[in-house]
Amino acid sequence: MAASASNPTKARIAIVHDWLTVYAGAERVLEQMLAVYPDADLYCVCDFLPPGERGFLQGRVPRTTFIQTLPGARKHYRSYLPLMPLAIEQLDLSGYDIVLSSSHAVAKGVLTGPDQLHVSYVHSPMRYAWDMQHQYLRESGLDKGFKGWAARWMLHRMRMWDLRSAFGVDVFLANSYFIVRRIRKAYRREASVVYPPVSSDAFAPLREKQDFYVTASRLVPYKRVDVLVDAFVRMPQRRLLVIGDGPEMAKLRALTKGHANIELLGHLERSSMTRMLAEARAFVFAAEEDFGIAPVEAQAAGTPVIAFGRGGALESVSAREPSAGGTGLFFDQQSADAVVDAVRRFEAQSTPFDCVACTKWAERFGAPRFRASFAAAIDVAWREFRRDAKP
Repeated sequence: MAASASNPTKARIAIVHDWLTVYAGAERVLEQMLAVYPDADLYCVCDFLPPGERGFLQGRVPRTTFIQTLPGARKHYRSYLPLMPLAIEQLDLSGYDIVLSSSHAVAKGVLTGPDQLHVSYVHSPMRYAWDMQHQYLRESGLDKGFKGWAARWMLHRMRMWDLRSAFGVDVFLANSYFIVRRIRKAYRREASVVYPPVSSDAFAPLREKQDFYVTASRLVPYKRVDVLVDAFVRMPQRRLLVIGDGPEMAKLRALTKGHANIELLGHLERSSMTRMLAEARAFVFAAEEDFGIAPVEAQAAGTPVIAFGRGGALESVSAREPSAGGTGLFFDQQSADAVVDAVRRFEAQSTPFDCVACTKWAERFGAPRFRASFAAAIDVAWREFRRDAKP
């Protein structure tokens, strides 16, 4: 190993990601990590990225675990979650000076030695194993019966492993102060915040808005798109466009049947989505997110946000008055009534939110700032690690 290297860019670096199946928020972070350290080797539990979404890897072929070759893993890799702690521990990273993990599940559990620095960028401690366990079990239909008890036992074992693996991390970085609190609660460790990157320069803000609201996300239960749909069912005079696809699509189709004011657009090309974000009257968001890149993208497009006032949205959206540079407002419950009330408050404001204020606020989460902050954090961690390693 190049343990004598005083500059992290001269050290041998491995980057470990949970899994590669879709280009989403965690993968955008990974993309910028790879941009900071272009010579780093990439590892993950499994890699099933479609050909059209692999561009950000710049031709890299990640090294994977035995999960990659298990039956049905391409479509049902999550079913192998109980095996993932074992799988991630089998990655041999002994030839590296620095290990950087990008983790919302098991990536931070890689094994490293006393002469290796391990910095983990945590999107969240495993939500389904910690504070959101009961919600996930309900939404998965696993809150009762034998399967429910089996799921609880498995999550109990995952919690024990997740806590144990936290001791192998030298430095924690978090994507928001909300996740700092989660890390402190789950692991009793401190973390520094490096906000995730948003490609704000990819948007063309529009001052002239169209008469519709928009939301964009993966259609999975915790995103609570059903709450937004239910709210706009009660407001037939207002249009809602839903961008995204996922297992909740069938449920949402049933909810919107007969309600022409709500359109489920499914997956859209990036150019179409950015245009709709820029044209929308406001972006609506009902999830309790770790950070929430989608609301920042809306603001980068010059569009204000109406969001559930919990989690990372409290940091990614400015709830000041429009005259003071605010970029959105919050509702305090994940309920249709709360969304309806928030939309009415939004429309009743005497001073509208300013397009320029939204884009200016979004700039603080730009990709260049992430790269600079991330590189600085690794540089400090490496210098301190080498200093402490001296006899």
